[in-house]
Amino acid sequence: MSLRVADEPEPDVVAWAVRELHAHNAATTGIDDARALFAAVRDDDEALVAALDGWTWGGTAYVDTLWVRADARGAGLGTGLLAAAEAEARDRGCAQLVLTTHSFQAPDLYRRCGFEVAGEVDGYPAGHAYYLMRKRLR
Repeated sequence: MSLRVADEPEPDVVAWAVRELHAHNAATTGIDDARALFAAVRDDDEALVAALDGWTWGGTAYVDTLWVRADARGAGLGTGLLAAAEAEARDRGCAQLVLTTHSFQAPDLYRRCGFEVAGEVDGYPAGHAYYLMRKRLR
């Protein structure tokens, strides 16, 4: 056996590990309804302006990434993407929407959209905090 630590992940190994983890989770919980959740906003030239990536599983929707291009921030795109994710989560029968963020990212946006802090890690990164946030959907 060998162990290697690297700065660059091996995409095929990451994909394999994710598949194996999902298989384990489904076998252990008996819940096998995982689905990707994705939305994107493009401009008239098809350039990416904003995107949301996550998944639903076991009655929860999880937003892994929410990004809005710097010159488009403040125009409601983040709010719109969250609303779209929430609507899809409700359609899929989810009871909650969960995400993580840092204190220097968008916790105020998420609070305005109805999220509450469910957990906090101070000092990650140094001088800031990391939040687990949740919005109950029912």
